[in-house]
Amino acid sequence: MPTQTFLDEWIGVKLRERKKRERELHRARPARYIRLRPRGYPLRDVSRTSPLSVSDEKLFEIYAREQWLGTTVSQGDILFDQRLIPDFAFEVVKVLPRGEVTITEDTRIFIERTPQGSKVLHEVRFSDIIGHEDVKKKCRIILRYLKEPERFGEWAPKNVLFFGPPGTGKTMTAKALASEAHARLFLIRATDLIGEYVGDGSKRIHELYASARDAAPSVVFIDELDAIGLDRTYQGIRGDVSEVVNALLTELDGVQENPGVVTVGATNNPLMLDRALRSRFEEEIFFRLPDERERYQILKHYASRMPLKVEADLREIAGLTSGMSGRDLKDRVLKVALHRAILENAPAVRREHLEYSLRVFSGRTEPKELYI
Repeated sequence: MPTQTFLDEWIGVKLRERKKRERELHRARPARYIRLRPRGYPLRDVSRTSPLSVSDEKLFEIYAREQWLGTTVSQGDILFDQRLIPDFAFEVVKVLPRGEVTITEDTRIFIERTPQGSKVLHEVRFSDIIGHEDVKKKCRIILRYLKEPERFGEWAPKNVLFFGPPGTGKTMTAKALASEAHARLFLIRATDLIGEYVGDGSKRIHELYASARDAAPSVVFIDELDAIGLDRTYQGIRGDVSEVVNALLTELDGVQENPGVVTVGATNNPLMLDRALRSRFEEEIFFRLPDERERYQILKHYASRMPLKVEADLREIAGLTSGMSGRDLKDRVLKVALHRAILENAPAVRREHLEYSLRVFSGRTEPKELYI
């Protein structure tokens, strides 16, 4: 008898809920447009990660419409995926018409793109950067601004250009700057900001800076800036240059206030940059190749972290590596020597292993097969 009473009560509750949903469905207008924002997993599992990559937005729209067909939503609601990525949450950030709407077969569903940048603190310090003393002095002004943006006002160091040969520490310096300032770092490859459709590139740039403003203090580091900021004489090659450059100029000009946000552009060749874009950087900081003393310090620093002990005169090796960058010393000298020693089952990295890596580096030639 108690069980029957419970069932009668439960059925009554369910009937009332169904009638309520039917009334809401009848009252809600068909949705013409819905924009979703990925929100990750509210109940986080350590084996799961929140970022979501959607390579084909049209297929996602078909998938989303089929799953949530008939669902009544309004701005601010949360939708959960229960098929491909169970329990992944999407926030409804915009609906048309406004108010409660119902997803129908004619509803257009869009997903917001997350800018391809990391919003994490990097445990890199200026003390980890060997050499570049002038660079670090200039970066301390930016550091002061990130910590106390209200003190600078119109004199803020907003846009700075890092330039110099590859592997000289431009990215590492940006990471150290964000870490020292306890700021968020948006580490962006310039090519990630180029859109597939007209207007997509400028949209990504504005979304990037909107995220940086929300996370301030923050550093927006755009690597390989010349990939999107080519001089306009190259527009015959890259038709989307004008759109992307104009959007970036708008952000760098500070049309919208960006307190606590610093843009650091990086390029190997500043002469390739569009003149209007280059003029927005109030300071250009040159990263030179390390001298012999700095090469020795770099070799010693990385050698101390290797799984095998280095039994060689690193001062001598530093004298033989003129013209190499810090990245070259790590990846093309020490790493190649380490792998050689491991292949030989040697107990340590010896002089002959380092000499081998130097011969490999100096003997590099272009693969002939590419030109046959």
